[in-house]
Amino acid sequence: MFRIRFLIVTLLTLSVPSVFFHPATAAEPQPLRAGASMIDVTPETFPVVVNGGFFPQYVETVQDPLYVRCLVLSDGNMQIALAVIDTCVIPLDFTDRMKAEIVAKTGIPMNRIMISSTHCHSAPALADTHSADAEKPYMDFLVGKVADAVGQAQKNLTPVKVGWAVGNDTNNVYCRRFLMKEGTAMTNPFSDKTNDRAMMNPGFSNPDMIARTGPVDTAVSVLSLVSPDDKPVAVFANYSTHYAGVRGGVLSGDYFGVFSQQITEMIAEKVGQDKVSAQFVGMMSNGTSGDANCIDFLNPDRRFDYLSVGRDTAQAAMTVWPNIEYFDRVPLAMVEKRITIANRVPTPEEVQAAREQVAKFPDGKPQTIPDVYALNVAGMGDWPKTSEVVVQAIRIGELGITALPGEIYGSTGLEIKARSPFLPTINIGLANGNFGYIPPPEQHALGGYNTWRTKYSCLEVDAEPKIKATAIELLKSLTP
Repeated sequence: MFRIRFLIVTLLTLSVPSVFFHPATAAEPQPLRAGASMIDVTPETFPVVVNGGFFPQYVETVQDPLYVRCLVLSDGNMQIALAVIDTCVIPLDFTDRMKAEIVAKTGIPMNRIMISSTHCHSAPALADTHSADAEKPYMDFLVGKVADAVGQAQKNLTPVKVGWAVGNDTNNVYCRRFLMKEGTAMTNPFSDKTNDRAMMNPGFSNPDMIARTGPVDTAVSVLSLVSPDDKPVAVFANYSTHYAGVRGGVLSGDYFGVFSQQITEMIAEKVGQDKVSAQFVGMMSNGTSGDANCIDFLNPDRRFDYLSVGRDTAQAAMTVWPNIEYFDRVPLAMVEKRITIANRVPTPEEVQAAREQVAKFPDGKPQTIPDVYALNVAGMGDWPKTSEVVVQAIRIGELGITALPGEIYGSTGLEIKARSPFLPTINIGLANGNFGYIPPPEQHALGGYNTWRTKYSCLEVDAEPKIKATAIELLKSLTP
């Protein structure tokens, strides 16, 4: 049973790392309103470059539409916006550009806006990654669409009740990093690692595998909103596995899009189509999937695709959804902190060696994975020594949410949940900018692809403890 707590709602300013108190200090939380929206963001001009792999793909075919899905919450004193975009990664500068457009359209402050990517690998590139360049015309197109989506969700604000639950799907999330026998892990002369002992995606039943390097989070977390007369308004879910993958060089929202469609259909079937809000939106955010994906490398007979993963996660959510307990008045708060973290910057000697390798590229293009890393290091000669990183925490009643800026490992997410004052807690990865993989220090020591330095994945070895500690600190600041 939900216990009403006295709460001073806190907000963190965008530029000053200190907490300011919301003027509403009444013992009773205010009535809650929410609005959801879903806007098609499929590109209109082709071909487009798609990132996510080591080499760019140029795509002209749409398998299924891409969307931005939004949820706006209001307690009468503050508004919070959550936007999830069908895309791979979003750099911080472009995230802030989209937020500025949202502020201009809605008046919602930047530090009360969360923008995350689903991490599907079948959408136009919004960042320079590996050897792919960002699709800049699409970025210009997307900015207005995202602002429109948040604006539409704001217009759809309606009185709601809110509840939450945690389902479970163990079928589609496995640690994809393995400790390997000495001397068998893939190495990269243009990384900042030597004597790699870990390998990502080592292949099925590889005889050199010793053990998985970490745990995974199997939770399918569900935030549900319904009208006062129990008409479903929105479902915001979270799962900690990578994209499932689509074949053939096409655009697709991957399993995240399938989840949205499936949960909408399942709820309509459960309660009746006429009992579902016309503006209902189901959305799936990515959790802590930096070292996890859908492939069980110990079981070569396992079969899956993006359709089956979408159905499985929707079914896991639907298993717990009918039993959710709802509340019309809950504490609502959001806090943000921007912290400075050192980058792993290459030495002048490393840059010179990389540039010599780049000079040997046939036709000026990388041919191998080490070539791709050489290209990255060659461009880091004057790389900044630090990066600004955004961490957020949200409270919705007894539910806690963190927004974390990169591909976070399962062990990090599970520790945040264990140390959070809120039960349950949802961790949204790839949120508010992307800084690549953020391994714990002990995982850095094992090396492997997830630790190799690139332009977009170069935070210091101790970045994970700092981000994790900040997330836990912010969650605790939202308790009375």
